[in-house]
Amino acid sequence: MYTLLGADRRPYPSPERGVLGGHMRARLYGRLDCQAALRAIARGGYVKNRVFFADEKIAVSAGFRPCAVCLPESYARWKLAKGCSMDRRQQLLKRLEKAWGDFKASYDGLSDPELLEPDVTGAWSVRDIIAHVTSWEEEALKHLPLVLNGKRPPRYSVTYGGIDAFNARTTEQKKNLSLPEVFQHQEDVHRRLIELIEGVPEDQLGGDTRFRHRLRLDTYGHYPKHADAIHKWRERRPPARL
Repeated sequence: MYTLLGADRRPYPSPERGVLGGHMRARLYGRLDCQAALRAIARGGYVKNRVFFADEKIAVSAGFRPCAVCLPESYARWKLAKGCSMDRRQQLLKRLEKAWGDFKASYDGLSDPELLEPDVTGAWSVRDIIAHVTSWEEEALKHLPLVLNGKRPPRYSVTYGGIDAFNARTTEQKKNLSLPEVFQHQEDVHRRLIELIEGVPEDQLGGDTRFRHRLRLDTYGHYPKHADAIHKWRERRPPARL
């Protein structure tokens, strides 16, 4: 016997398992194999708010919206039918992707040897900076679920001896990655970050929440610092010989 959620948001027993999963707090539903949901479950979150539906009609009647990650077409139709302007999630994603695009543009056109030149920021090369930015996105993926569950991430001063020590440690750990590996890891981690944001309850996305504060520090507030450093390095480099 399975427990499903009805159109009245009340659980009821069913001999058939649900065909869609949902998040009670976020009021969203999606496929049972949704990668964003499965990753959240693997991290220890989501489970206490997990519900199931017999079909999409019941999920919609219960006031749930489709997941933008695993049901993009249904999500687009829902947004169109709702007729609403850009919501908080879209605004946040637009802001994050603008800063992300500017960061990537800062090293656009550099050759592989140029990406490996040291002394862009301290001893770091552009390649090191890319790996460093990815490390902080990984920290966001690790700690944002804790924030959502009302917990506090451990302090870097206690765990690593400070942020500088953490940066040095992750730089050392990634020093042997090839350029293709650095770029592939960058794209994989950023995609997971977007998927995480897509599944977060919208009331957590405001500018005054702990979630938004931590996200800003680790991502769109972080990218411009390194984009600016790369631009300045490129300006002071001698012009390439023709």
